[in-house]
Order: sequence, then structure tokens, then C-alpha cells
Amino acid sequence: MLSKTVEELYNRFRVHFYIQVFSKGNTLDDNLTSVEAFSLECIKALGEPTVAEFAKMMGISAPNAAYKVNALVQKGYIEKVQSQSDHREYFLRTTSKLNEYNKNSYEFLKKLVERCESRFSKEDIEKFDNMLGTIIEEMVPEVDPSHFKKSDRK
Repeated sequence: MLSKTVEELYNRFRVHFYIQVFSKGNTLDDNLTSVEAFSLECIKALGEPTVAEFAKMMGISAPNAAYKVNALVQKGYIEKVQSQSDHREYFLRTTSKLNEYNKNSYEFLKKLVERCESRFSKEDIEKFDNMLGTIIEEMVPEVDPSHFKKSDRK
């Protein structure tokens, strides 16, 4: 039963994301391709990755990653920030334009949390929050963004 429930929740989140990506009404003046939208999601999940870290997470070559990054920089969704310790290295930072693009997704999540809080007791919400935290931290190591980061970065 749990397996089916988790699968259904996962599918609903995915479908909502796909609706956001492919909906013409939810794009800004610079239309993102689906690959660019997925790339932005990965960059955001990683925090402020280097191009090499982004490439590693996506499983693509560094030149391919650089091409995708440059397109996203041109469209204003990310910026390159030079490393203070190694001036040859740049970190990718999302911009406020991405926050605007993701606005509907965050409104969806906020609405979901509000529905949960109105339906379940405070104790159940706290237990659920703790359970989700454990799942994120301990049970899904395969997609932990820190695994794609340099181990020597602080």
C-alpha cells in the first residue's frame, strides 16, 4: 500500500511540474525548452554548482553542459559567479527570473501544505515533517545534490 501511495504522490508532483514546463501561459518572454527547464531544476537543486558539477549530475559532457549553461545565462535565468579562491572557476547562481518562472509551482506547494495543515492535527503534521526529513536525509542518497559537489568545498 505504501508503495502505491508514494508512487501516486510522486506521479502527481511530476505531472504538475510537466504542466508548468509545457504550459504556454506559465512561461516568460524567453521561452524555455523542456531540457532548459530540467537543467534549471538540477542547478537549483545543487545550490551553486560549477559547470562540471552540473555536468556530472546530468550525466552529460562538460561542453554540452557549458552550452546549456550559456543559453540559460543569455535568457537571464542563471548567472556565473567567479570563485574567490580559484579565479578560473565559476559557480552557477539562479536569478530572480527563475523565481518568477517557478512562482506557480511554489503556490501549488503552499496550497498543498495549507490543505494538510487544515486536515491533520499539529502532532500529525510534525510527525509527517520529521518522516519526510528522514526520507530526504537518509533514505534517498542516490539523488543527494551534495554527492555531485566537490568533496573539498566548504
